[in-house]
Amino acid sequence: MTRVMASGVFDIIHTGHVSYLEQAAALGDELVVVVACDTTVRRRKHEPITPEDMRARIVGALKPVDRVVIGRDGDMFDTVAELRPDIIVLGFDQTFDESELESQLESRGFPGIRVVRADECADDLNATRRIVSRIRRMGGDE
Repeated sequence: MTRVMASGVFDIIHTGHVSYLEQAAALGDELVVVVACDTTVRRRKHEPITPEDMRARIVGALKPVDRVVIGRDGDMFDTVAELRPDIIVLGFDQTFDESELESQLESRGFPGIRVVRADECADDLNATRRIVSRIRRMGGDE
């Protein structure tokens, strides 16, 4: 059984998320998705639009997803240790470098975990920031 791990904020679900999760699911037998906790989202990106429990419930309802966990604030390798994935799939716009992450995994005692980058979805509104930008241009930021 091949366990695949994907992760992200998943604040406003869009076709980019669906494409990412479909690509990840196609690589193995079980897809476990780590939804970033609110504290991590605040520290790394922005104030979450929806709370972590709601984001996890929505992601868990998506067809490609077998299981959802809410990530912990702190060392992401703790979640890797808990889930023991065979493959980690990165979103097309996530800032990790695949080979650097594989090296870090190996140095932390997780040899053999493959890191794969998902392809970008071709849809125009494939990222939360693009959706928010369009809403603002339409006058919806009130």
